Amino acid sequence: MALEEDPEHHEHASKKKKSDEEYEKRKKNITPGSLMKAMIRSGEGTTKPVEGDQVIFHCTIRTVDGVIVNSTRSEHGGKGYPNRHIVGKSKMLLGFCEGLPTMLKGEIAMFKMKPELHYAEVDCPVSAPEDFPKDVDLHFEIEILDFFKAKIVSEDMGVVKKIIDEGQGWECPRELYEVEAWITAKAADGKMILPLMKNPYHFTFGKSEIPKGLEMGIGTMAKREKAVIFVTDSYLTNSSLIQIPEGHVEVQFEVELVHFTQVRDMLGDGRLIKRRIHDGKGEFPMDCPLQDSLLRVHYKGLLLNEERTVFYDTRADNNGEPLEFCSGEGLVPEGFEMCVRLMLPGEISVITCPPDYAYDRFKRPANVPEGAHVQWEIELLGFEMPKDWTGLNFQNIMDEVEKIKTTGNRLFKEGKYELAKAKYEKVLREYNHVNPQDDEEGKTFLNSRNALHLNVAACYQKMGEYRKSVETCNKVLDANPVHVKAIYRRGMAYMLNGDFEEARKDFNAMISMDKSSEPDANAALQKLKQLELYIQENEKKARKQFKGLFDKKPGEISEAGNKSTDNDDEDSQSPEGKSPNPDEGQESQTSSVDVEVPAKSLGFLSRLWPSGRRIFAAFGSNRCSIL
Repeated sequence: MALEEDPEHHEHASKKKKSDEEYEKRKKNITPGSLMKAMIRSGEGTTKPVEGDQVIFHCTIRTVDGVIVNSTRSEHGGKGYPNRHIVGKSKMLLGFCEGLPTMLKGEIAMFKMKPELHYAEVDCPVSAPEDFPKDVDLHFEIEILDFFKAKIVSEDMGVVKKIIDEGQGWECPRELYEVEAWITAKAADGKMILPLMKNPYHFTFGKSEIPKGLEMGIGTMAKREKAVIFVTDSYLTNSSLIQIPEGHVEVQFEVELVHFTQVRDMLGDGRLIKRRIHDGKGEFPMDCPLQDSLLRVHYKGLLLNEERTVFYDTRADNNGEPLEFCSGEGLVPEGFEMCVRLMLPGEISVITCPPDYAYDRFKRPANVPEGAHVQWEIELLGFEMPKDWTGLNFQNIMDEVEKIKTTGNRLFKEGKYELAKAKYEKVLREYNHVNPQDDEEGKTFLNSRNALHLNVAACYQKMGEYRKSVETCNKVLDANPVHVKAIYRRGMAYMLNGDFEEARKDFNAMISMDKSSEPDANAALQKLKQLELYIQENEKKARKQFKGLFDKKPGEISEAGNKSTDNDDEDSQSPEGKSPNPDEGQESQTSSVDVEVPAKSLGFLSRLWPSGRRIFAAFGSNRCSIL
């Protein structure tokens, strides 16, 4: 099976290939004698710059007669700022591309370049200074001050990082994290502009409390890492904590990332916030209980009222015993479980949770009022991963399947369809690695897999995703086109989705395949017929109500929607005097799932098809508003 390609990796590889091709094309301009080097002072060691290294160097350009035309050095009229280029990444003169990788740190050399190797190159990526003699041979005196492996933070290389000391782990600060760091800053000429403070800086990541470029660089650092972050003027934004005087082309920030506190906005809207107050053991997120697991936690729950009332504490109210629960089974509030899944063993976090992710959709403790915002202080003591099926025999595997399936059925009956579906799908994924050894095992395996697919289809129906329900039934029918239970389930999905002709075909096919299914098929066909008649009657009513609507003047339009007959309420009833229930009684001998799909009201019809939406908008009440 082919592995899916990473789009970012593919894009990076494509850009690199294009860059390499462009450089090879540029190299054709190099001819014998067009670039010559003379060493003035030897350098240190044996290491030379390679692709990806940032090279910091001074450069003075002279004519062959010795006249200085440009320089980075202040004594030669320059600003005193050295150049900073990344080999293979920065836009550079062709002579620099060839010459810099030949030099050692501290070396000074003179390069004589023909015009086609400096600013007179066709399509030169670097613009020549004003009044620059670009059409003559020139001498470039270069001194390598330093070079190192660079971390490119911004694509335009306006923010680049040099690692001095590696950090711990690989987690880096992100938005809302609370960061503690030592920070100093120098101008490009080495002058100190931000000295070392008595205490480290404390700031919230993503709140623009420090310059943008500095924050981008810190966002690539691990705990305890030391680094120099080079930031150009376009990234030196105004900030509340660190003010950099104007006029600096570039600033070098030296940073030691002391610590950061993980703060996560779990929903992205600021309502469910997880704040880590004590680090756990292991690497985030690899060592978190991301999969369904048996979890052991201590927690204290508080109401976010003025008194901050404690409504439960496992250490006081549970005889000091921790809470044990299996994730993925709906045994704790949704916000509670979402956050625990992102905790490390030994970690303590404070969770601020809104009512809809706390107890408004979960069994509420007696001392928690409806609509209450709560806070949990949770300590994850440990967790046990689910049993690995490797090495189990077929019967043991089927026993494990039955346990998971039973849990899924319970969740379905409780109306937790997403969680139930996840349980069924978990087993189906594991089935990809199960190999029955004989015909009997093969039959048991196939029946179990089909039942699980149809359970998933039932979940999709209850979630209103009828197309996905149809697709899931087709997975069974692809292998067994005469699977009556799958055809019945698919027919119900078609009917719920408003695909009446497809539904009728499936119900009629049931009768031709299995005479014993005829009562169920006929019952479904009768419901389908009633539903069609019901819709036709209401279409007639809608046409009657809107008849002549567009013949009226604009001022009279609103009146058309307000007219109703005395028997409007009576007409809007289904043939049986109430909204039909297409699902009612659908599970009998024909059902393939272990849980019944309970009756569902007609409310789904308003989503089925455009005309249906207009119809139900018209008779949903006695009046019709025209916008």
